[in-house]
Amino acid sequence: MKRPFVPYPDKRLKTPALPVEAITDEIRTIWADMVETMDAMPGYGLAAPQIGVGLALAVVDCSESRGKAILLANPQVLHASGQFREHDEGSPNLPGVSAVISRPRAVTVRFLNAAGEMEDHDFVDIWATSVQHQIDHLAGKMYFDHLSPLKRKMLIAKSEKLRPRK
Repeated sequence: MKRPFVPYPDKRLKTPALPVEAITDEIRTIWADMVETMDAMPGYGLAAPQIGVGLALAVVDCSESRGKAILLANPQVLHASGQFREHDEGSPNLPGVSAVISRPRAVTVRFLNAAGEMEDHDFVDIWATSVQHQIDHLAGKMYFDHLSPLKRKMLIAKSEKLRPRK
């Protein structure tokens, strides 16, 4: 089921997500909804707080064909490369704007997978960018938190101008 996005500046987007204790049917349902919501954007990833769920859950799918989503619970970066890459990032929680963010080009991430097992996975390029973006969301950070205060303020103001008035 496609779920609605929490609009910025909703406090749920700034609240660190709670760890997932076990992979249950409820968690699998949330993941399935997240994949459907991500694919409808379209986007490369989604974190549970973006749809108002305060659990440390994320999905990432940067494949061209789609259908290769990696489901992550409690993801943590174990290692990040010293080489960085820039990518234009945005968020459905703050529509209409984006910013170029520099992140490590490759990361090793440990997470609880769909089978309920701990897994270490290497992500590179756009996959690495997306998984780091989602991990930020789980920590209560948005991509624009990586910008200078002035650039962040300008980006948010631009988005607010684009937002439909009620």
